Amino acid sequence: MKNNHKIGTAFAILGILTGLLAFYLIASQYNLLIASKTADGRLDEATSVRITYAVLGWLGGATTAIWAATLYGFLHKEKWAWFLGVIAATIQLLAGFFPAIPAMDSHLPVPTISVFGIALVLWFGMLIIGGVEKSIITLTFVTGLAYVLTFIDGVAPIAKYTTSHDDPFWNGMYVMSQQVSWWGAAAWAIFIFAVLRKKSWAIPLGIFAGTMSMLAGYPLGLHNAFVEVHRFSMFLPAPILSTGLLIYLLLPSTRKMLETWSAAG
Repeated sequence: MKNNHKIGTAFAILGILTGLLAFYLIASQYNLLIASKTADGRLDEATSVRITYAVLGWLGGATTAIWAATLYGFLHKEKWAWFLGVIAATIQLLAGFFPAIPAMDSHLPVPTISVFGIALVLWFGMLIIGGVEKSIITLTFVTGLAYVLTFIDGVAPIAKYTTSHDDPFWNGMYVMSQQVSWWGAAAWAIFIFAVLRKKSWAIPLGIFAGTMSMLAGYPLGLHNAFVEVHRFSMFLPAPILSTGLLIYLLLPSTRKMLETWSAAG
């Protein structure tokens, strides 16, 4: 499949259709889910959905345009086409996965999982067409998990802010940590792109992304675990995985692997 522009063209068309599907599905569930959360008396989560679904709808819809540019690239046999496809698929993975969580919690259908599944195939397909080495695919895949989990850690504070006004410190903490998590998620996504484009600043960016995820995730997760739910918090996987990635990026062998990848043709 490496450098196969015909398959790339087919994938790009599928990506366009997937972007349109994401746009439609998120829009169709937007008010339905808000109404469901409101009816259940969970106004905090309704607020979270109102904001997060809109952001993911914008991003998911924009991938249609990115795939259109990718299609142009494959039709003209441009070397950069596969990389643009990776960007689109990376965004679609998030737009397809997260909306399923609040929908599932409200016992509603989770149609966006289809977007996630297709995007996963497209993501790996673009990497294979681009001739990306297995070790780099593994690194970027694990990073992709950190990217999605860190984004999720940025969603929780939106809801928690609305229910914590009687606790000034944590109310302020939720405000501070929300964008830190989303910036960290964005940095992990850009780290993936930097590695694939063989940029020398990939490791410093990864250090930044991991630190941002830890900075916001550990306080949120530990407070949730020890004070709120008294069990392992689902907000902890993001900072834990980011810690592992940060340590991995600091290893000399990782730097050598990335330098070897960058030196390849």
